[in-house]
Amino acid sequence: MYETIKYEVENNIGYVTINRPKAMNALNTQVLDELHTVFTEIESDDNVKAVIVTGEGKAFVAGADIAQMKELTAVEGRAMMTKGHNVMNLMESIEKPIIAAVNGFALGGGCELAMACDFRIASEKAKFGQPEVNLGIIPGFGGTQRLPRLVGKGMGKYLIMTADMIDAQEAARIGLVEKVVAPEELMDTCKALAEKIMSKAPLAIATAKTVINNGYNLDMKTASALEIEAFIGPFSSEDKIEGMSAFLEKRDANFQKK
Repeated sequence: MYETIKYEVENNIGYVTINRPKAMNALNTQVLDELHTVFTEIESDDNVKAVIVTGEGKAFVAGADIAQMKELTAVEGRAMMTKGHNVMNLMESIEKPIIAAVNGFALGGGCELAMACDFRIASEKAKFGQPEVNLGIIPGFGGTQRLPRLVGKGMGKYLIMTADMIDAQEAARIGLVEKVVAPEELMDTCKALAEKIMSKAPLAIATAKTVINNGYNLDMKTASALEIEAFIGPFSSEDKIEGMSAFLEKRDANFQKK
């Protein structure tokens, strides 16, 4: 079904792999279209409870496809950027946790793809950056907005305006990634994280992701009201009864997403 990505589901985890290793997994319009299709599928598939995104070969995603972009008109460039935003926004809106397994270069659109995930686990070999100003453009898949929100306005401006590439340890220091691991431990670490989250109440996880994303840029009073309203859903669920009963009975909970 897919030509530029690989997708499989194993033990309720969806594995999405960008599969253009000869092009360092660069994001062209076909990749963006296929990513949008696969995440739309994931959103409606109850068998998928968490997602891990990675890249085939040495790169996570080395950026957008410059060979394709060079030939685009302004109108066509805008259309491509809109495709990118639609993918990243879809990933953020899906209630299931998405983990970026950053195995190598995550530059430009690759860094933006990783930032659209809920968590970023990086190999010690990973490199991050937004080098667009070297090419006479700016980040166009959400980088000017997500990067400052993750690392702060000053550091976000620094990385975008200098086009500096940073290693995984520096990315962790500034809050761009949550954990750095040895390359051979990357996928197992991401899988363990997915399994840990999947063991929790799924309605609570979905609600938490949504309310964090929707409330992040609101003032505290408005965000607090949002949390109170969101709290009612999980609190009214059968999973809440099961979770609290399991706690009091000192046993593992058996959540049913009800």
